[in-house]
Amino acid sequence: MKSDTPSRPLRIAQIAPLWASVPPATYGGIELRLHWLTEELVARGHDVTLFASGDSQTSAKLRAGCDYNMMDAMANGAVYQYENYVNANVVAALHASDTFDVIHCHTGCSHIPFSVLSKTPMLHTMPILLSVDERWLLSRYPDVPVVAISHAQVASVPADRRKHIQVVYHGCDFDRYDLETQPGEYLAFLGRMGPRKSPLDAIRIAKAVGMPLVLAGKPQDVDEQCYFNNQVLPLIDGKQITYIGPVNHTQKNALLKNARALIFPIQWEEPFGLVMIEAMACGTPVVACNRGSVSEVIDVGKTGFYADTADALIPLIPQALSLNRQMVRAHAMTRFSHKRMVDEYLKVYESLAEKA
Repeated sequence: MKSDTPSRPLRIAQIAPLWASVPPATYGGIELRLHWLTEELVARGHDVTLFASGDSQTSAKLRAGCDYNMMDAMANGAVYQYENYVNANVVAALHASDTFDVIHCHTGCSHIPFSVLSKTPMLHTMPILLSVDERWLLSRYPDVPVVAISHAQVASVPADRRKHIQVVYHGCDFDRYDLETQPGEYLAFLGRMGPRKSPLDAIRIAKAVGMPLVLAGKPQDVDEQCYFNNQVLPLIDGKQITYIGPVNHTQKNALLKNARALIFPIQWEEPFGLVMIEAMACGTPVVACNRGSVSEVIDVGKTGFYADTADALIPLIPQALSLNRQMVRAHAMTRFSHKRMVDEYLKVYESLAEKA
């Protein structure tokens, strides 16, 4: 796999969203992917400055936009308005923009207008499902370079703007995940405990096929807490249906590698779904509802299966369990290695730096 260092090291600023530390302690897919990107860039000899929360751990130069990540600070009552902190973090990078060759912003579309104030090229990776407001921003600033994380994410963007948007799939550091060829006898669900991720459907599927299910994750807001308390919690019996709460990396690795399959019954247009490739890195096949980017991530019969409805996933479980786990990991690695992700981002960085 190609991972050549370019002719000269680049000076790169990475701007984190601040919701979680880099890497995250538990929840934080953006921050985890940003961690792998940053560490690999540093390992290849680039001069990287990470604008993130002060509790982040990085080999790059850390510029703290706040002392602690926003989720913990808000939970402790120390912070109330996220926007104040993330805006200040972006401005700090812009203030030093003439010291970088490229600035890579991971905070979402809302900071696209800031690009016109930067003295150096500013790239935006769009981490979320695009609303009408984000699509308006993309049209308002047609020359600002942006990267999508799947083709599904930008399917609703007008074609004249979409053709200038490159897709860079997320990558995973496969060395951080263990292949297990002799897993346990349970299915796994890992994600937010809300209706869009649909742990309730995961429970229904597990009961239909007569297999234990281990749920991991937590509600992230009041609405998800109500959904969890009223619909999911009453079904957790500690026997067939087990709930282990939020997990750190070690716990997540153990959960995924020992599962027979990951159930991903999403009920929204998920723009990527990092947990799918984390499961594949353990050799664990994925069975998912075909929403958002699922058909771009899962290769049917190689790394898992998908169907249009949750009920239609039930007959796919035995097929997923029959897949060769070594082949699941090997095939996923060819498509979703973090080194491939870094290669592709470096091409974008170099192109922007040359134009500047």
